[in-house]
Amino acid sequence: MADPKGFLNASREDWPRRPVEERVRDWDEVYVPGALLPIIRTQADRCMDCGIPFCHEACPLGNLIPDWNDLVSRDDWRAASDRLHATNNFPEFTGRLCPAPCEAGCVLAINQPAVTIKNVEVAIADRAWEEGFAPPRPPDRLSGRTVAVIGSGPAGLAAAQQLTRAGHTVAVYERDDRLGGLMRYGIPEFKMEKRQLERRLEQMRAEGTKFRTSTAVGRDIDAAGLRSRYDAVVLAVGATAWRELPVPGRELDGIHQAMEYLPLANRVREGDMEVSPLSAAGKHVVIVGGGDTGADCLGTAIREGAASVTQLDIYTQPGTERDEDVEPWPTYPKIYRLSAAHEEARELRTAPSADADARLFAASTLRFTGDANGHVRALHLVEVDAERRPVPGTGRRLPADLVLLALGFSGPDRSDGLVDQLGLDLDPRGTITRDADFATNVPGVYAAGDAARGQSLIVWAIAEGRAVAAAVDRQLTGSSRLPAPIGPYDRPMTV
Repeated sequence: MADPKGFLNASREDWPRRPVEERVRDWDEVYVPGALLPIIRTQADRCMDCGIPFCHEACPLGNLIPDWNDLVSRDDWRAASDRLHATNNFPEFTGRLCPAPCEAGCVLAINQPAVTIKNVEVAIADRAWEEGFAPPRPPDRLSGRTVAVIGSGPAGLAAAQQLTRAGHTVAVYERDDRLGGLMRYGIPEFKMEKRQLERRLEQMRAEGTKFRTSTAVGRDIDAAGLRSRYDAVVLAVGATAWRELPVPGRELDGIHQAMEYLPLANRVREGDMEVSPLSAAGKHVVIVGGGDTGADCLGTAIREGAASVTQLDIYTQPGTERDEDVEPWPTYPKIYRLSAAHEEARELRTAPSADADARLFAASTLRFTGDANGHVRALHLVEVDAERRPVPGTGRRLPADLVLLALGFSGPDRSDGLVDQLGLDLDPRGTITRDADFATNVPGVYAAGDAARGQSLIVWAIAEGRAVAAAVDRQLTGSSRLPAPIGPYDRPMTV
């Protein structure tokens, strides 16, 4: 603990964002370049080095947060990088994309603003790349065992890196033309520039991991045949079966899933096309769904030049403070949060009729109506109470030329045939079943990430990838020194 009174002498200060009018004209990350390092040492000093650090418990990776906070406050960036990478393969991803349940579990957060753990994490990760503290770590020797990892999202990449470093020969199969899963085509550039992903992939290639893109296992190659070629197979295909909105008018043109819209916008940034065929430019956009994916659609539509953007959230507007009776510390509370996209919408007034920023809370979609050509032109909604029951007399009509459904995902997509070809068992939610060792009902086949856990956070995906790697390594060699931060049945802290 570098400064025993740091949390008393310094207030919380977050990484400042660029002015809204500036950042909505480009796709660069929203934060002011170079503005984090001047404040981060003081922010790390606010860590109290608790005797029982609940940030460890709130983070499924078990990140050694007080350790690297102390090292940053002492300006020992190499040691801080070592501590950070000891538990997290991709801190530059989590430092930008994770909603930071560790901060909700910070002991300081009992009666003060939490330590800026996420900012300290990303500062260490970026400094590690700048200073060369994250070199490739190829294995000293090969085990002679082979593993196929299907899916290149955070769970698949974490599993592949751990297994490669343990000495196994690993090939990652990805159905898209580029690696990264949702990090590539689901996360907008303004949240995480793809160069962050590319340099980590180059590190993995240098370590020996092989990648096979544009290969949908189950469609392009037979899943059972692939299984016979490897000593073990790890399924990390994600939960990409999107939820639908079965209301009248759903068949109209102009109503699309968020994960139809976002990949096209990302492909424009990759240079695959000049303009997205689903571009929001000049359109009245309504986003159905109040989560992070909806916010990603919001920020994307703003940058594409939408005439208006409104986001519907079926839940009532949360308060700005934790409800200690319902969600006591150190659980992750549902409170009113202002993402970068919502901040942009508020300042630009993209939805003048919204309750706050671009969001309409406690709003349920009744139906869509369209024009004579079968294209959507309006969304009809009604306010609902806390039990989601319609409130009489609250019906409204919103103009809508483009509707984006961001309602979450229910399990792995079965259209490519992988699940059926392998004969995998699924639970009632549609996710892949597994035992306490992450093993499915098919010998030698393991499941990790959202495909088995269900839709979750990036930090849980990486933890799953690390844990399944330990299970596979143990099965292949009889023992394992790889860390297993979680079990398949672990869940976030709740009351």
